[in-house]
Amino acid sequence: MEHFVALLGNLISILLSAELFFMLARAIMSWLPFEDDNPLWMFMYYATEPLIEPVRRVINKFPRLNMLPIDISFIVTVILLSIIQGLIEAL
Repeated sequence: MEHFVALLGNLISILLSAELFFMLARAIMSWLPFEDDNPLWMFMYYATEPLIEPVRRVINKFPRLNMLPIDISFIVTVILLSIIQGLIEAL
């Protein structure tokens, strides 16, 4: 059973690493002139948006945070994923 838990932890850690990579790629791609229907851009969007959207909904409940000139939900999501990955790896 202990091996199964370790394997599951490693699998989750790998998935979180991949998601963080996709988040970084999406951030870099947002600075480049990609069309909205570009397959690579669409993949990055659909791979990351399901995690960003819930954070965005929570942040939108705070009016002062909505006044910021950038979408901090992306940054908060990266931080949360990094924390979760660190906790899993510490186990």
